[in-house]
Amino acid sequence: MPSSPRRFPAPWSAEVQPNYYVVRDADGQQIAYVCYSNDPDRRAAAKLLTKDEAKRIASIIAKMPDLLRKPER
Repeated sequence: MPSSPRRFPAPWSAEVQPNYYVVRDADGQQIAYVCYSNDPDRRAAAKLLTKDEAKRIASIIAKMPDLLRKPER
């Protein structure tokens, strides 16, 4: 029996946590994690993002429901 498609209701939000941002839907479901490091040596060795880069990416992901919304006619 096919399951119904999952829904992730808008609005989505991005919140900072230690070493990552989490993007959540309106119900609190975690949609994405964007990791970062404040330690330059660790960031270079593991090719991690800076906190600012992670914030920008998480913010863009959080805007996806608005960007994908079909225009009303």
